[in-house]
Amino acid sequence: QVQLVESGGGSVQSGGSLRLSCAASGYNPRRYCMGWLRQAPGKEREGVASIPTDDGATFGTLYADSVKGRFTISRDSSKSTLYLQMNLLKPEDTAMYSCAAYRCGAYSRPSLDPYVYNYWGQGTQVTVSS
Repeated sequence: QVQLVESGGGSVQSGGSLRLSCAASGYNPRRYCMGWLRQAPGKEREGVASIPTDDGATFGTLYADSVKGRFTISRDSSKSTLYLQMNLLKPEDTAMYSCAAYRCGAYSRPSLDPYVYNYWGQGTQVTVSS
């Protein structure tokens, strides 16, 4: 059973940075695509960033247009941890952030579609004040 536990959320002023971490267990990093998704109050959940399998060489990481150039997703498989480095944060980035995973192949393009993800963490709150 895949288990995901996020940490690193908090409150920061506009322009600041945060790094989210997601400790994963019970999964093979070569068989799962992973991602960060967020949901703000009153809004639908949206994909922020996704990453292919650990040995996926065909496709790289994928970002929502709203975070390109500001957020970076990465994976340290030796630590079974997924990261999201968030820089130049804006008030509109305020949301509950969750890491998630779904089974995919080495030649699969990672996805930002929340509906493809099967495993979810409990989420960590990020609040950006102006």
